[in-house]
Amino acid sequence: MVPLEKSTRQSVLVLLWCALMMRPTSAAPLDAAPGVAHPASWPRSHSAGLLDPATESRVTDLMSRMSPEQKVGQIIQADIGHITAEELRRYPLGAVLAGGDSAPAAGADRSPRAWLALARALRAAAPIPILFGIDAVHGNNAVRGATIFPHNIGLGAAHDAALVERIGAATAQEMAVVGFDWAFAPALSVPQDLRWGRSYESYSQDPALVRRYAGAMVRGLQGAADSGHAVQSGHVAATAKHFVGDGGTRDGIDQGNSEASEPELIRVHAQGYLAAIDAGVMTVMASFSSWQGSKLHGNASLLNDVLKERLGFDGFVVGDWNGHGQIAGCTNTSCAAALMAGIDMFMAPDGWKELFDNTLAQLRAGNIPAARLDDAVRRILRVKVKLGLFDAARPWEGRADVLASNFHRALARDAARESLVLLKNAGALLPLRATARVLVAGDGADDIGRQCGGWTLGWQGGGHHNGDFPQGESIYAGLRTALAAGGGSAQLSTSGHYREKPEVAIVVFGERPYAEGAGDLRSIEYQPGERRDLELLLRLRAEHIPLVSVFLSGRPRAMDAEIDASDAFVAAWLPGSEGGAIADVLIGDARGAARHDFRGTLSFDWPASAAPPRSRFALGYGLSYAATP
Repeated sequence: MVPLEKSTRQSVLVLLWCALMMRPTSAAPLDAAPGVAHPASWPRSHSAGLLDPATESRVTDLMSRMSPEQKVGQIIQADIGHITAEELRRYPLGAVLAGGDSAPAAGADRSPRAWLALARALRAAAPIPILFGIDAVHGNNAVRGATIFPHNIGLGAAHDAALVERIGAATAQEMAVVGFDWAFAPALSVPQDLRWGRSYESYSQDPALVRRYAGAMVRGLQGAADSGHAVQSGHVAATAKHFVGDGGTRDGIDQGNSEASEPELIRVHAQGYLAAIDAGVMTVMASFSSWQGSKLHGNASLLNDVLKERLGFDGFVVGDWNGHGQIAGCTNTSCAAALMAGIDMFMAPDGWKELFDNTLAQLRAGNIPAARLDDAVRRILRVKVKLGLFDAARPWEGRADVLASNFHRALARDAARESLVLLKNAGALLPLRATARVLVAGDGADDIGRQCGGWTLGWQGGGHHNGDFPQGESIYAGLRTALAAGGGSAQLSTSGHYREKPEVAIVVFGERPYAEGAGDLRSIEYQPGERRDLELLLRLRAEHIPLVSVFLSGRPRAMDAEIDASDAFVAAWLPGSEGGAIADVLIGDARGAARHDFRGTLSFDWPASAAPPRSRFALGYGLSYAATP
């Protein structure tokens, strides 16, 4: 061997030391098979408040008196559009859900009265107490007249975990009023590609922020981990979803494949689940997506070995909408593999009856071990006992004073204010004087459904009228009220035409409502091709009218031209039913002094271009009146 010079040897030693320090401590073995997790590489966690001797004794007693048919029923969940109360008497299912487009009564009646009547009818029919679940993802959003909070992406911009906990508690109370006891929330995804249509269901691309929020929302929805009898105190079961890595699918394709390494899966995508489990989350929902080619609904290494064993999760794992049917060799009505992989409750909205029969047959044939079925049933009953479902008392039901109460509406308004991010304020145009003569333009200005987005009175959102939100206020209505109070005026013209030239124009525009699947994009560019909103901005600019753009969206979009055409640009996200929050921040007093400042900062990078992606505004960026460069 040729001896190295002293300086060369020192350089080699430094390089070796750096390599050792940079090596992930949780690296998977070099011969790791794709899609197979290694539990020893994961951190430890522990379910808080779910296990105690009294609960386990009660569950043991209940199970000792249950037939195989009753046990199989407990692990199946049907949708309200595909089951009747009479069928529930004959098939002892463990849960019922209201899917995104399911309504409680004929004519798509989503009134509180209709929801409560359905909940009570289902509960009366079930021989074993059922869980009634729904996607309450930004308030009790399927109920007409409920408070609609900002979507998670807006809450992420607020950087306020205490606010999130209060929103969780308010959401749970409004759910309890109409008979729900299980929220399919919070979503703990960490999106890596904004083309994914579920990006707005996430708080941030920053796993540390998602982790802080996860525990807060679980505590808000469920109450203290060791309190018990949650439904009697206006709380509901929470769901950490979608385990795990759904925010990392290639090209942002919904239900796609994440190619993340195991260390990346842990470092980026799993952080929220650690906090949720520590906070006592009662249920975890498996993701539709795959990890390294392996469907999560069938991945025993993640569901059993990591989630239940290493992370110490003592609640139950529920599947997503027929997600078990996507496993190789399975169908929507037959899938022992999902149960063996760690799914404890099938979400089988329409094929539940055939699934019940097939699962019972597989149990009797020995394809499903009795011990595995008993483990799933124990986990489900444990949650039901801790929730207080075996106690008939429901003191929060029917309390009309709680739904969209003044307190909850004020909370939603505070949340919307905190979520606003000021990206541009040329010449300190904002705040506007309350005496100003303002043109309010854009097709999002007077549309409450638009500002609420997807998962609002239906799965994809949209198609609503302002009258569908009796508790709500549009952005235009809020601006009009604030300006009238200060001696100014607001003229509404979605097209931007006006009778008298205004002193300033506020243009409200952005994405139309969407949810999973339909919201996926192939380009993050805003309005590629036909730039209708840009044309409106440029026309008003050519008329020498100062421009304030209020952009409604479920994610940042590449839109340099729209930002450049605006004197001020506000990312309002999907602020919910309290549109007056925008006026609180944009409209000052008669002298133009701010009544409320901007507090939000970006929880995602804001792109400058669609391909290749470049950042115009980095994570954490946001201007304020107090500190404007």
